Amino acid sequence: MPLFSSRTAKRPRIVPALDDAVLARVLRQLSKRGGESRALDIALVSSVLEETGDDWDLRNHRVSVLAEATAGTGISSAWVDREPDSADALVFHSRVALARGLHERHLRDVRQVVEDCRRASELSPADPLPWVTLLGVARIERYAQADVNAIWREATGRDRWHREAYVQMLAYLSPEEGGSSAAVLDFIDVVRAHIPANAPCAPIELTAAVRQYQGLLAQGGVRAMTAGQLWDTGQLAAALEQAAALWPKPGFFQHAALLADLNMLAYALCAAGRAADAHPVFQALQNTVTPWPWNAEGDPVQVFEQYRAKAERGRQGGVGTP
Repeated sequence: MPLFSSRTAKRPRIVPALDDAVLARVLRQLSKRGGESRALDIALVSSVLEETGDDWDLRNHRVSVLAEATAGTGISSAWVDREPDSADALVFHSRVALARGLHERHLRDVRQVVEDCRRASELSPADPLPWVTLLGVARIERYAQADVNAIWREATGRDRWHREAYVQMLAYLSPEEGGSSAAVLDFIDVVRAHIPANAPCAPIELTAAVRQYQGLLAQGGVRAMTAGQLWDTGQLAAALEQAAALWPKPGFFQHAALLADLNMLAYALCAAGRAADAHPVFQALQNTVTPWPWNAEGDPVQVFEQYRAKAERGRQGGVGTP
């Protein structure tokens, strides 16, 4: 977890690995190698996934980041060709296909991705990742709700508070992807009462709120002008208050994507006109930027810096800065 410091000498930057030093080292090695030896590339990816064991949260983080970083390199295809009975290879191959599919808005070979997930689950029945990947497939292919619910039960039955499972389900239900605002609200209402405050998926309520807020801004006109009122609703205001008080505390959260959720919290607090309360969150981030949610308003690093400056001014003035 990040150490707290008021120093901001280094410029903020996007860090895909977040605070996973092992993953960051592997990403650097893969970048420097430039595909010189496929066998060594595969060994690097294989080893960093193998060492996660049954830490499903860390495993998902590393698979997701590596899939995005290597989607155009052919590493996943070469690995699964060499080791067709490796659960890690199959999980990674399917996640690379999903990463590419989400960018392209379609899957090049749906049947292959589904088969990779099915086979991976057979080889490693306890692993939720094949089922989480299938939730992503359901988003692109717009599976029927009953089918998605069945996949959801498989994923969360293996890891009840799996952060990525909740993120994928939220995206499937969202109006931007063919769902509806009502479906999102129903989902949040159902899960809110059961999720522990420090579970990896606990930020899902604020994640949904930020998505809704940005959707209102994107519509322009009156909806954009009144978007800030979203944060004044009782339940959401309480959730934001609790998050501001608890999330930045060292040790409160332990999940691998904590810094991504702190980025989202800092953005939400500033959007709600509570920039002063975002100051300790920016301190905890120590210049680590994630593309979302900042990229909805321009270059993510620049927007991050602008909001952080607002938080600093708000702290000095003792009040939030809209």
